[in-house]
Amino acid sequence: MTAESMVAEPTYVIVPGLRGHVEEHWQTLLAATLEKSVIIPPIDTIDLDTRVAALEAAVAGVDGPVILVAHSAGVPTTVYWASRTELSVAGALLATPPDLDKPLGAGHPTREELDAAGWGPLPMSELPMPTIVAASTDDPLAGLDKTTELAQAWGSRLVNLGEVGHLNPASGYGPWPAGAELLAELREMIGVAA
Repeated sequence: MTAESMVAEPTYVIVPGLRGHVEEHWQTLLAATLEKSVIIPPIDTIDLDTRVAALEAAVAGVDGPVILVAHSAGVPTTVYWASRTELSVAGALLATPPDLDKPLGAGHPTREELDAAGWGPLPMSELPMPTIVAASTDDPLAGLDKTTELAQAWGSRLVNLGEVGHLNPASGYGPWPAGAELLAELREMIGVAA
């Protein structure tokens, strides 16, 4: 594919997990290296509709192609959004989605709290854009089998990252150079300029 055949440079919409924007998180550090990026601002509720509305507003506010960069609970937020929106995006990197069917552990909402906040059954149909799911083999919030099941249902390319925990500062990330590499691969898949 030639540079002339590629569409305009994308804007990256960063979709954080439940804890929102964290300065030392790989998403924040990655956004600082991108020419055009928008980070969903912190949201003080786990209410799914509020989070989907914030993503809708962010995507609607961008002129030109959009690539989503979602992590943790930002992944199901993105999947719910994709099932409800009339907007389109060029693609999405979906990193370490949690398994919402199992208890997430101390410090996380319970299944009952998530249900009350609208996080019902996760859509399991093919996503309307090209996606890469980045999976960890030792993620405390989702087993590799579950992440593989999600990637297959969504029609995503699955990338096994090995032992990276939940790919967050508690797991040592910080900088995550593979994130930029996966975005380059996604751009190549969809024919979007670097």
